[in-house]
Amino acid sequence: MEFQYYLPVNLVFGRGKADVIGERAAALGTRALIVTGGSSTRKSGLLDRAIKQLENHGVSYVLFDKAEPNPLTTTVWKGAETARREGCDFILSIGGGSSLDTGKGIAFLAVNEGDISDYIYGKKKSDKALPVLAVPTTCGTGSEGNGFAVMTNPDTLDKKSLRCSAIVPACSIVDPQLMMTMPGNILASVGFDALCHNIDAYLSATSQPLTELMALEGVRLAAESLVSLYEGSKDLNHWDQLSLASTLGGMVINTAGVTALHGMEHPVSGLKDAVHGRGLAALAPYVFEASIKGAPHKFSALSRLLGGKGEWDFTDQIRSLITRLGLTEGLKDMGVEESDLNWLTENCFKVSAPSMANHPVVFTPEEVKEIYRKSL
Repeated sequence: MEFQYYLPVNLVFGRGKADVIGERAAALGTRALIVTGGSSTRKSGLLDRAIKQLENHGVSYVLFDKAEPNPLTTTVWKGAETARREGCDFILSIGGGSSLDTGKGIAFLAVNEGDISDYIYGKKKSDKALPVLAVPTTCGTGSEGNGFAVMTNPDTLDKKSLRCSAIVPACSIVDPQLMMTMPGNILASVGFDALCHNIDAYLSATSQPLTELMALEGVRLAAESLVSLYEGSKDLNHWDQLSLASTLGGMVINTAGVTALHGMEHPVSGLKDAVHGRGLAALAPYVFEASIKGAPHKFSALSRLLGGKGEWDFTDQIRSLITRLGLTEGLKDMGVEESDLNWLTENCFKVSAPSMANHPVVFTPEEVKEIYRKSL
């Protein structure tokens, strides 16, 4: 048995931990670029709460509230320009995964020259970025626990992640109570994403003992909490569970990567600006149905965690979960047409080649196109 594991993430996890935002910020710098979306952190009061803490700890700030649901490379560039112009020495990202990814991209580009797409595709490399303090408000992407920042190039519609240890947050404050303001439809989508991160990492050809342990625990935690919360449970223990499942999912994909499910969804949300978790749900039954033969023992373990009995009923469990979460749209409901399938297939192998290669069954372009067709 041989493996290497390295993930320098500092997690501050627990109910009420949002009260230490100011303290942790002051340890990172004196002037923050606050990166968030346009409304949710304002409506919840978290933005004002964070600003007050910064002021109480002598930290000045500039607000950049332009993070969109599928972050654009152009938005990251604008944020980096703002950070440089305003002399910001660290990033405070508050919000969902898109806000965290935008902030991590800004942290990187603020201290590196050139087009961020060159770094995303490995044409250029750098190991430096501004420090990031991440405060997630959705339990989905796990961006607080890894060195990934997913963004879309609006010129090419390529949706791909910048991967760099320098953008692993210097500190991530994961407060499950911050998740409780999410509407049910958002909760369903991000929670399903968290589950799929853990499933993808467990199935990955580059998985290893530590990621497999964490991924299986992430699946268990999500399976025990997500539907209950979606159906209206107020149990704080369930919020703890789903928040931890999300963070574990982010951590395991940092090391083991994602596989074909995420690899095939990214072109969909890149092309159609679809909600990522809903795109995953449209694809998941068909991707997994064609994959069980590649790792039956792993699908058996996953099925049991979801309430099934073995690998043969794993897709039944996934379909049941998708139905209970109200995630039953097909890709066609997201704007995908038959005429888009060639582009999606080609883009999948362009932006997601490593993910496709890590999958238990390495699909041909023809097989990928057929899965897209079934998912319509």
